[in-house]
Amino acid sequence: MNTYHLGVIPGDGTGPEVVREGLKVLEAVSRKVGFSYETVVYPFGGEYYQKTGETLPDSAVEEMKKLDAIYLGAIGHPEVKPGILEKGILLKLRFSLDQYINLRPVKLYPNVWTPIKDKGPDDIDLVVVRENTEGLYVGGGGFLRKGTAEEVAIQESINTRFGVERCVRYAFEYTQRRNRRKKLTLCGKTNVLTYAFDLWERTFQEVAREYPQVQTDYAHVDATTMWMVKNPEWFDVIVTDNMFGDIITDLGAMIQGGMGIAAGGNINPQGVSMFEPIGGSAPKYTGKNVINPLAAICAMQMLLDNLEEKEAAQKVEQAVIGALESGKIKSLSAGQMGLTTQEVGDLVVSFL
Repeated sequence: MNTYHLGVIPGDGTGPEVVREGLKVLEAVSRKVGFSYETVVYPFGGEYYQKTGETLPDSAVEEMKKLDAIYLGAIGHPEVKPGILEKGILLKLRFSLDQYINLRPVKLYPNVWTPIKDKGPDDIDLVVVRENTEGLYVGGGGFLRKGTAEEVAIQESINTRFGVERCVRYAFEYTQRRNRRKKLTLCGKTNVLTYAFDLWERTFQEVAREYPQVQTDYAHVDATTMWMVKNPEWFDVIVTDNMFGDIITDLGAMIQGGMGIAAGGNINPQGVSMFEPIGGSAPKYTGKNVINPLAAICAMQMLLDNLEEKEAAQKVEQAVIGALESGKIKSLSAGQMGLTTQEVGDLVVSFL
């Protein structure tokens, strides 16, 4: 029997509430399929920062490098200045653990409302592979004459051949393994960002020669946002840089039914990966037992899939579909589900 060592960061706001339901599902499916796990719970988040002045100690990062995976609830506290926790915890983990892929399935499940008219689950089933450790997010740049009328702010997008190629190669491998349409689209802006995306385009074309069975395509990022709304069925897998990936995945969350169902993974294929619902901490709903835990449960499904517990991952996804098809969940929006956070988790477990 496999035993996994998992780190759990419940985090801020409603994070602990949705994590609780994800762990409830993990416990149930582990018994059903037959594997064991141990969890280490970390206190990092807004309250920890307020008490200690520390975001994420280096010692904790070193400890996390020995884990099999990390399960994250949410980061974001209304009394902590924006950027402190995001950079000090989320970005630090991504960079320190070299989680160079942000993986975002955009999948519309049955009986889930989408704002796109006449589109259903067969039309909205794509994956975004976002580069996760380079681009505009590395913090390159600075100020000149800050605070004056002549102030200059420079934010640099850093793209390396090494970083771009490993992301592109992962995307080709993922597209081939996904085995749906075997179509990979590069999303960029080659007509304006002529240095960064020249590198992306050349690398994409060179790697593509090694994968003749994968159909390739290119779309500017602005066209991508347009087609994701008009014809989402055109896409199978999209690969893109850090900034564009950040933007189009939020659009993806909306077309798949909202933040209440959207989950993502920060992937190091050779190391420790981290999985999370992407909806944020939603502090106004904290402690009210009304937040939707399905995104966190879907994040747990991704975690299991990444651990190669394929049967368990499939059972969790089918249980989520069963819960949605039951009609008992009236809406994916907080406070409008018709069930409590805990009851949604129990409903998913009942379908296992």
